[in-house]
Amino acid sequence: MEQTAEQARQLDHLASTPPSGASPFAAFGMPGFGGPPAPAMPEPRPILELEGEAYEDELDALSDWVDDFLLPVYGAEVTTAAPWCLQWQEHSDVVAWLHALWLAYQQHKDPEAGLAGMFVWHRDFLTHAMAAIRAPGGPLSACMTSPERPAHRLLPGPPPSARAEKESEAQVPGPGEYGLAS
Repeated sequence: MEQTAEQARQLDHLASTPPSGASPFAAFGMPGFGGPPAPAMPEPRPILELEGEAYEDELDALSDWVDDFLLPVYGAEVTTAAPWCLQWQEHSDVVAWLHALWLAYQQHKDPEAGLAGMFVWHRDFLTHAMAAIRAPGGPLSACMTSPERPAHRLLPGPPPSARAEKESEAQVPGPGEYGLAS
């Protein structure tokens, strides 16, 4: 009888729902398996939203990736059809493109991206970004088009909109607003 009662207790215990958070894997500290949760990764921010030291640190890391990986592997020859600039860090639009490409690279090389992760990065990110950056009429078009003739020139951007000009004119104080007699 005692043996039957003990078996009944064991069956009841096994049939009951385990306490929340309890897992056979909890002792191994495996996130997602009842162990402590993985620390939250900081949300990546576009580099042009960063300021000061945070911007400089991110630009240094990006420059290392561009110089040590991207250009040696995917840089191709500098031509009029594919210009480049040795001072690309001064072209804010190029910095933004390359930073986005680098963030996508980091995401797609992660094992969680699966076996096709890097293919997706090549297809959806690398080809498009490099074509836009190095287009004959793109942001580097006034820079180096031949390795023998290094050049760097920032092209002027469009002027502010008419609305922005009207707002700035409306904010210009008149002579009486500075305490000057009219």
